[in-house]
Amino acid sequence: MTAWTTDELNKIGKAEELQIASFRKDGSLRSMRIIWVVRVGDDLYVRSVNGRTSDWFKGVQSQYAGQIRAGGVVRDVSFVEVTDENINAQIDAAYAEKYRRYPSIIPRINSTTARSASIKLVPRAAGK
Repeated sequence: MTAWTTDELNKIGKAEELQIASFRKDGSLRSMRIIWVVRVGDDLYVRSVNGRTSDWFKGVQSQYAGQIRAGGVVRDVSFVEVTDENINAQIDAAYAEKYRRYPSIIPRINSTTARSASIKLVPRAAGK
């Protein structure tokens, strides 16, 4: 397993938005979607504000692998679903802090629906 570099964590963690796409079974990428990303320690997380039924989240569930683009970084990743309530609470706090200038959206990104679709982004080695 590979790890994020400090430079990648800083660039992606500071990016306002992240583009995300999952791989299809044939290895091609689905269409990129723009979502919000947060950093918690040395990990990066995303959520589907519309929960587990959103199109991009359904794509995540088919292969649990894809690609992200943010802050000038392009990286293949694995998608790991977050079920730990302590981690979800830290993700809530990170979203509330990073996106505090959008106070009307914070309740949605930290809702039970969105929390059920929390994903940890784990970097993958090239070609895997």
